[in-house]
Amino acid sequence: MDNITQKYTRVFINDMDSFVSKCIAKCLSKNTLEADVMAEKEGRTIKSNDIWQQSYRVVGTISDSSERTPYLVEAYIPPDRETILQKMMECDIIIYNITQHPDQVEEARWAVTALFDKKSYFQESKMFILISTVMTWACSEPMSSDELELPFTDEDFRRRKAHPNFKKHLELEKMVAKMGKMDRALFSTYVVVSGLQYGMGEQAFHLFFKMSWLGQEKEIPVFGDGTNIVPTIHVSDLARVIRKIIEQQPQPYYLVAVDCSNNTMEDIVKTITCALGLGKICRKPFEEAFLQQDLSIMDIDLLHVNICMEGGYLKELFCIQWLCEFGLMENIDLVVEEYRQNRGLLPIRMCVLGPPAVGKSRVCKQICDHYKLHHIRLNETISETIINLEYIVSNTLSDLETEDSSSAVEAQDLLNIFKDYMEQNGGFLDDQVLVKVIMDKLTSNPCKNQGFVLDGFPKTYEQAKELFHEFVICLDASDSFLKDQVINLPEKLVQEKNYEQEQFLQVLSKYREKTMEEESIINYFEELDINPLLIEINTLNKPDSQLLMHSICEKVGKPRNYYHSNENVQDKVRMPTEIVKKEDKKEKEVEEARQRSALWDIWSTTLENKRQWEVQQLEVLSVPMKTYLMEHIMTTLSQGLIACGSVWPEDPIDFLVINPQCVCLPVFLRDRMIRLKTFRRRMFDRQTGRRMDVRPNVHSAERPK
Repeated sequence: MDNITQKYTRVFINDMDSFVSKCIAKCLSKNTLEADVMAEKEGRTIKSNDIWQQSYRVVGTISDSSERTPYLVEAYIPPDRETILQKMMECDIIIYNITQHPDQVEEARWAVTALFDKKSYFQESKMFILISTVMTWACSEPMSSDELELPFTDEDFRRRKAHPNFKKHLELEKMVAKMGKMDRALFSTYVVVSGLQYGMGEQAFHLFFKMSWLGQEKEIPVFGDGTNIVPTIHVSDLARVIRKIIEQQPQPYYLVAVDCSNNTMEDIVKTITCALGLGKICRKPFEEAFLQQDLSIMDIDLLHVNICMEGGYLKELFCIQWLCEFGLMENIDLVVEEYRQNRGLLPIRMCVLGPPAVGKSRVCKQICDHYKLHHIRLNETISETIINLEYIVSNTLSDLETEDSSSAVEAQDLLNIFKDYMEQNGGFLDDQVLVKVIMDKLTSNPCKNQGFVLDGFPKTYEQAKELFHEFVICLDASDSFLKDQVINLPEKLVQEKNYEQEQFLQVLSKYREKTMEEESIINYFEELDINPLLIEINTLNKPDSQLLMHSICEKVGKPRNYYHSNENVQDKVRMPTEIVKKEDKKEKEVEEARQRSALWDIWSTTLENKRQWEVQQLEVLSVPMKTYLMEHIMTTLSQGLIACGSVWPEDPIDFLVINPQCVCLPVFLRDRMIRLKTFRRRMFDRQTGRRMDVRPNVHSAERPK
């Protein structure tokens, strides 16, 4: 067998954050990886008769350094144009994708112009591939009325007319094609017009996948009349087309890359919601599409396109191993699985088991609230099934259509089976019927999308064999604890759950017997290497405790839905700029308010501490003054008050001055009292006009000096 010689082709791809660029890089890297593995396994030495096999080393620009890019050899985080040009000059193939972000049109125009101007410095020939959009054909018209139903092909590219919002795309296509004609041996160019891409997590159709998966809307909207034909292609098939162009370098420089489908917008949305949701759609005015935050202006234009196209050169020139040759509708199961895997929207399936009154329902509710799962209760599921069957029977009895009448007959048969079993078993269903009812519920789209928590089911080994769950949580508690729980329940709840004393003890005893059997539920899961999470419920670890929920989260892991995944961040990037700015402004205002509140708390605390310190200092400084007043003033003052209280003189001050024997006044205090008395006399004289001797009636020796 001939050996294989590998040649590494260096490929530059712009905007590696975008959906299409990322998928093309993965496709080219996968081809390289497969070639490397094959050469390594066979361990051959290179000989002259080796077969040449092409492998790729992909480099490109990326905006987020934290994103993992294992398919890139080198990732350039927003470099300047000189750096980009230098990196492109080092590459053999330059791919520019302008199907998603309008700002990439100007950059692609600069890139092809800069490379064209530098072509004299090329050491080897280079290839420039522009990935454009079918919107450059959106306003094209057939040449005659006879061609109304005929699809446009690659050969019609000279009479294409662009949508008003995509005229710059059309101008760029013409420029790239013109530059490639001048010296194709040194600098060849190709323009690949791509249909709306789907698969690998979705882009333009993501809104309809998301709404169907969430199940919050009963009807998925179709904006406009829905009769417009939308040309599409799986993004992996688009990557294969790009790879074939690199490998074969065909003569035509303008190629249309679409699959073989001609589906209308209504058919596409209907197929998506049937696969993921409730299967119902409703027409809404096209203007309401602008109210959807998940849709950019470019996405809205793409969804409104109405053109039938056919990729003639793809069939004539290339032998492509199509993944979805006949479109999204024919391969919806594959596309839905890719959507779930790439978006990380994998269902979480678990059951919560345990004795009666241990708190299973409360634990199930907490799990469902945290992981956004569906809470499946046995009685509610049976009642819901019976109601649905009765609705089918009552609404199709008068219908003469074969399909509807047959479904009504099947529904009536199931109702009769339910009634027969319930009459024979005292209101209970047979295990086989019960498992069928539960399985029908678990295989519904909502449960397949988000996942579910089975509340207290399965109950037996045989029931467990019919069901499979990723996670099993088994609660347990002592009999005394369970009895106390039942005693503390409201009377109404006791009657609803049939927890009267005798009935409860019988159910509890029956549960304990089943757990001791050789073929118990726990044993069945252990046989499948599913280790149940055993949790003991007691006064310290109650069903609604955070510790219990923490144990469950450690076992199950992170949520797998839109509420906790990185998709919200990615969707935010695709939102209109005005909405993003508003959200950023709100976040900034909230952050500023939080900072102001924190600073106010710090200031208030500091002020209170300062005030307490000042009070303490004042108390310390007032101690000497208090001591002095108590020792020298208060004693004398008390004596004077007692003396005045016993005599009741008209003028207490005059009395104390004239009768110093009544109180042991200090000299300085007597002098002050004399001065006070003199002042009072002068004030009296001024008021009455009298002149009196203001000298005090004291000895001159006692007068103050």
